Amino acid sequence: MFNETHLNLNIKHTLKGIVGAVSLLSLAAAPAFAADGKLSDDKVKIGVLSDMSGVYKSLEGPGAVIAAKMAIEDFGGKVLGKNIEIISADHQNKPDIGASTAREWIDSKQVDMITALDNSSVGLAVQGLASDKKTITMNTGAGTTALTEEQCSKYGIHYVYDTHALPVGTATAIVNNGGKKWFFITADYAFGHSLQDNTSKVVKDLGGEVVGNVNAPLGTNDFSSYLLQAQSSGADVIGLANAGQDTVNAIKQANQFQIVQSGQKLAGMLVFITDIQSMGLDIAQGLQFTTAFVWNQDDEAEKWSREFFKRHGAMPTMVQAGVYSSVSNYLAAVKAAGTDDSDAVRKQLGEMKLNDMFVKNGEILSNGLMLHDMYLVEAKKPGESKEEWDLLNVVSKIPAKDAYIPLAESACALAK
Repeated sequence: MFNETHLNLNIKHTLKGIVGAVSLLSLAAAPAFAADGKLSDDKVKIGVLSDMSGVYKSLEGPGAVIAAKMAIEDFGGKVLGKNIEIISADHQNKPDIGASTAREWIDSKQVDMITALDNSSVGLAVQGLASDKKTITMNTGAGTTALTEEQCSKYGIHYVYDTHALPVGTATAIVNNGGKKWFFITADYAFGHSLQDNTSKVVKDLGGEVVGNVNAPLGTNDFSSYLLQAQSSGADVIGLANAGQDTVNAIKQANQFQIVQSGQKLAGMLVFITDIQSMGLDIAQGLQFTTAFVWNQDDEAEKWSREFFKRHGAMPTMVQAGVYSSVSNYLAAVKAAGTDDSDAVRKQLGEMKLNDMFVKNGEILSNGLMLHDMYLVEAKKPGESKEEWDLLNVVSKIPAKDAYIPLAESACALAK
């Protein structure tokens, strides 16, 4: 009995010592953890998921990675005392590849936020998957309004433009200038159809009409048959509901058919500065389109753009500039929230006013739409250009309230 009691006392003293030591270690570690903020895996990791090799490569692609790195550098390389990392991949314009990449990033590589996503089908797939896993996406490249309308998500943010904002500027200007009858050549996937639908609504609301359309597969090289259908349709305007190399190919081939010279107008519903540079002002001059960013729109934008040019060899598109802005503001929200917890960061993003070289007085609405001004621009005549990338004149600013679907009219349940 004595030996058993003595043994029990020894065990109790030993356990008490172990618990005390563990408690002291916990107390010692706690202040350092709190001071640096609460990061899920001791760092913040951002994923740039873009078309790195296909028709949208020049629009976002490798340039998006450069923009994200610039944002991290300008932020100081750390947030809440911890490192900021970046990871990138090519979604190949395939929703299944985009979604599987996002799943691996979130489940195995601890990615906290995904940006770029320059394809509407990919963007919708990734936003849906990431939202199920409570991971924030800041889509800078896709256009479909479904991202903030019927497929909206608490964790999904649509940052740069959408297929409602684009025709508000471009189609309004063209219809008001006499372009009443429209024929569409449309990229045959979510983005193209959304762009055609939204543009058609603007045209009809202004008293115009749509006399026909034809769908063209993504990555089409030969637009001859589509252009001939458009030419014979009797339309005043041929609306190009596509983007990237598809738009460039269509406009170049329309020039060969002398469509504009014959009296019809071309309306590029999504055009980037890289497209204008690729076509040259001889072909592009006079082309009007809507954009969220012009590299020399002010001194702040020009300073950043020239630094981007040093690294990339081309001036930034609006979506590449948007990647920089989205990453910068995400990191600012993490810092302000004191954590990378998605709910806390999303709440912070919704309370912030966004001001940087890309956006002025921007705000992220409850449906995920980043509300900001847009610009109607026109490609310069060759003699007006002062340097290689001096390609655009700003015709007018389109106020944010006019460019986007009002929150009160949104189909998103989160807006109610």
